[in-house]
Amino acid sequence: MNCLFCSIIKGDIPSNKVYEDEWCYAFLDIAPQAPVHCLVVPKEHISSADVIGADNSQTVAKIFEAIPKIAKELGLANGYRIVSNIGDDGCQSVKHLHFHILGGKKLSENMA
Repeated sequence: MNCLFCSIIKGDIPSNKVYEDEWCYAFLDIAPQAPVHCLVVPKEHISSADVIGADNSQTVAKIFEAIPKIAKELGLANGYRIVSNIGDDGCQSVKHLHFHILGGKKLSENMA
């Protein structure tokens, strides 16, 4: 499998890491859509939210336990947004589950 995020997690491709634990890896997005834009990816290759089930939901739960720690570390005390794109119509550019943490300013209410 030739997965960009798996290569980043392994250290084969450099990234601006902001957090890592046994379940997930978080790094700054190279094309930020907000003043703070971080990606949180599971270390286990999961292709998208469409395939979350009993066998991998613990990994996703651990990611959501880590997100508040990451947001705090990034200085997002006034709030932030979590986004996951799924499939082509959802503009999922890398077929490895990932969550965008967006913040650092008052975000638009328009999501579409």
